[in-house]
Amino acid sequence: MGAFALPSLPAAAAPSQALRDGDLVPALVIGSGYGGAVTALRLTQAGVPTAVVEMGRNWTTPGPDGDVFCDMHNPDGRSFWFRTETDQPLGYFSGGSTNKEIPSAAGVLDSERFAATRVYQGRGVGGGSLVNGGMAVTPKRDYFEEILPSVDADQMYRTFFPRANAALGVNRIDRVWFESADCYRYTRVSRRTAHDAGFDTVFVPNVYDFDYMKREAANQVPRSALATEVIYGNNHGKRTLDKTYLAAAAATGKLSISPLHTVTDVAPTRGGRYAVTMVRIDVDGTTLATKTVTADRVFFAAGSVGTSKLLVAMKAKGRLSDLPDDVGAGWGNNGNVMVGRAGWDLTGALQSCMPSMGIDNWSDSNGPVFAEIAPFPAGTETWINLYLAITKNPHRGTFRFNTTTGQVDLDWQASWTQPSIDAAKRVFDAINAKAGTIYRSDLFGVYKIWGDDFTYHPLGGCVLNEATDNYGRLPGYPGLYVVDGSLVPGSTGVNPFVTITALAERNVEHVIATDIGG
Repeated sequence: MGAFALPSLPAAAAPSQALRDGDLVPALVIGSGYGGAVTALRLTQAGVPTAVVEMGRNWTTPGPDGDVFCDMHNPDGRSFWFRTETDQPLGYFSGGSTNKEIPSAAGVLDSERFAATRVYQGRGVGGGSLVNGGMAVTPKRDYFEEILPSVDADQMYRTFFPRANAALGVNRIDRVWFESADCYRYTRVSRRTAHDAGFDTVFVPNVYDFDYMKREAANQVPRSALATEVIYGNNHGKRTLDKTYLAAAAATGKLSISPLHTVTDVAPTRGGRYAVTMVRIDVDGTTLATKTVTADRVFFAAGSVGTSKLLVAMKAKGRLSDLPDDVGAGWGNNGNVMVGRAGWDLTGALQSCMPSMGIDNWSDSNGPVFAEIAPFPAGTETWINLYLAITKNPHRGTFRFNTTTGQVDLDWQASWTQPSIDAAKRVFDAINAKAGTIYRSDLFGVYKIWGDDFTYHPLGGCVLNEATDNYGRLPGYPGLYVVDGSLVPGSTGVNPFVTITALAERNVEHVIATDIGG
């Protein structure tokens, strides 16, 4: 699919009217990330009035600097979700911490800590689409068939993956421009060193508008991807869900969005409906109201972590006590591990924050790896090549309710990332040996080579056809559905959001046809 311009659409939040205590709604969607946005669009197009509840902000109001989002070099209260110090994936450099003090507020990126890992998640209308690198990768078919054997792969690759890519606004980089663009020198260096060591590379589509990026490079438009904007949001150029799926849903006139609302309780009520309790806060975290609304149907789209935690808690507290025991199981980090290499190749002071290429060594049966060639947008020459490796890690964690604390924990173990390190090491040891380069050991800690204690790709916890039926229905509770990344059992082999989007398209189409009609 080539580059194209999206039609002009209203902001997703334009028609938003926050839910009121006591409201009755036909459909309530918890979360506005990929699964939630798909669900909202297809329900509203089918004529179903739909209310979306989102714990993060509606990111439409500029800050004091005139921008909605802050950049990576100048973080403030817009950056992190209720932290007083940033918690960047690359938190160190040359022996010291690079994290900065910030005012605590409802920022766009959450670093949620569990016992042995951190999980990065987007907070705002648009969910993870606000804070990711936009790499829109359709998984290899044989691996998709392995991880989701109950899903018709022919149908997915013929219908739902193309539908998802079109609606997300996926486009490809101009390869002629890429070969000379200063902002992708870092990628070209990594490509050459990978090829020299015998590894293949592939160009990867993106939801960032590459035509806009070309104009950025020519200083014709305000810079975003070329101005260190990505993990704290992009002010320009990126086709986030609030500009695609949610905007189209808003255009139907049947969508409402309640930002800064966190669902705390879901339980059956009279007439086969569900009572949903939520807390509304302001950007400083002050509780403004507690509300309970009634919904005919509830769609869980709070992300792998959010949905899993909520359902595990509801089962433990007796609200949804008949949920399957598989709820909470099958969680994985998509085999994520980061690594940096250093040598004498200039990688560029100007680096696009939108990756465009990956090293594809997935066919290696001794340790499959797809390594995103990631930017290091320091604003100065660093001679560093950075990578986010996606590996085939067999370990799976489980979310469990802690009766002592009343919280939900994740039993992931630090040692479980070792298969990911081993697989990545096979690739990057070979590249270093051929290129005469070394690992950086100062980016993820003091004398720490591998960034193995965090993930950007949480998956699983409510696995399709195990915790749910084959279309995301929760057994025993008609009208309750799961539509997000918690359905995917821990791994996709690539950046996962296209898979989550396409799977939601498939499941919601079936639910509308069989449960709702339309």
